[in-house]
Amino acid sequence: MDTRRTHGTGPDLASMARLLADGTRAGFCLALLDGRAWTATELARHVGVAPSTATEHLHALVGGNLLAEERQGRHRYVRLAGPHVAELIESLAAMAPQRAPAPRTLSAAGRRQALAHARTCYDHLAGAVGVAITDAMIERGLVDLEHGLRLTAEGTTWLGDLGITVPTGTRRPSVRSCLDWTERRPHLAGAVGAALCRHAFDTDWITRIGTTRAVAVTPTGRQALRHHLGLPDDILAPK
Repeated sequence: MDTRRTHGTGPDLASMARLLADGTRAGFCLALLDGRAWTATELARHVGVAPSTATEHLHALVGGNLLAEERQGRHRYVRLAGPHVAELIESLAAMAPQRAPAPRTLSAAGRRQALAHARTCYDHLAGAVGVAITDAMIERGLVDLEHGLRLTAEGTTWLGDLGITVPTGTRRPSVRSCLDWTERRPHLAGAVGAALCRHAFDTDWITRIGTTRAVAVTPTGRQALRHHLGLPDDILAPK
C-alpha cells in the first residue's frame, strides 16, 4: 500500500495528540475530570500559569472539541465536552507513566491516597471503590462481559429495586468501561455508571472530600454496598 496517499485522508489523530501533548493543556483536562465547570483564572491558578497563558490554551482545547464553553453573565466557564472526553482522558492517564514526585507533606500524601481510594471520573465512580463496585456487578451477573459490556436483565431489575432510573433515548451508551488511571483496571461508566454515582450522592452513600474529586464512603454507604453488592469494609474504608 502506498502510505503517502493516506496522509491526507481519515481522522487527523495527530492534531488531537498535539492538543494533549502540552503539559498545561493536559493539566486542565485532568482537573476538569471532576465534572464541574471552571473559570480560566481557576485553572490558571491550579496549574501555575498566567491567566493570559491559560486563555490561549483554553481556546485551543475548545477549538479541538475537548472542552465546551459556558457563559453566565460576564463570567466564562469551561468544562469537558462530554463523558466521552472524560473517558478518553482517564484512559490516557492510566497508560501514562507516573512522573510525580513523592508527596512532601502528610496532607499531600493524604489527598493522593483519598483520590486513589474513591473519586469521581466526570460523572461516575472511580478509584478502588469504583473498580470494586464494577467487579461485584460483574460477579453477580448484573453486568455481562461475555458478549460485550452490557447491562443484563438482572441488572435492570437491580437498578429498579434501588430506585435508580437510567435515562434513555440519548446517544450515550448504557454501559461502558473506563480504564481507571490508579487501579489500571476498568470501572463502570456510561449512563448506568452515571446514574449509580448520582444515586450514591443523593442517598448519602458517598460524600465529597473538600473541593477535590475524592469522595468518602459514608457509614450509610458501607452498609448499603455490603447489603446490595457484598463489598467488605476493608475495601470501602480508606487505607
